[in-house]
Amino acid sequence: MDCGVKLSKVPLDCDNTSAINLTKNPIQHSKTKHIEITHHFIRDHVQKGDREIQFVKTENLLADLFTKPLARDRFNKLKTELGILDMKNVV
Repeated sequence: MDCGVKLSKVPLDCDNTSAINLTKNPIQHSKTKHIEITHHFIRDHVQKGDREIQFVKTENLLADLFTKPLARDRFNKLKTELGILDMKNVV
């Protein structure tokens, strides 16, 4: 389904500077030969210019809400940033 949304550079947030550097460096090193296929997929798209990796501090990484167990205060902060409402407070 085409919603008519066109993005020239899809932003990807990452809190790992080593992973970001690997996407920008096309040279293979002996330490990187066993990297997962998903890394190569992302690196290819970064080199094509249709993806952009940007650094985000760990405490601001919204994906953590869905991928990690979090302390209640951090969970609520990320939930609020995503605009998720607590139905108990909705009138």
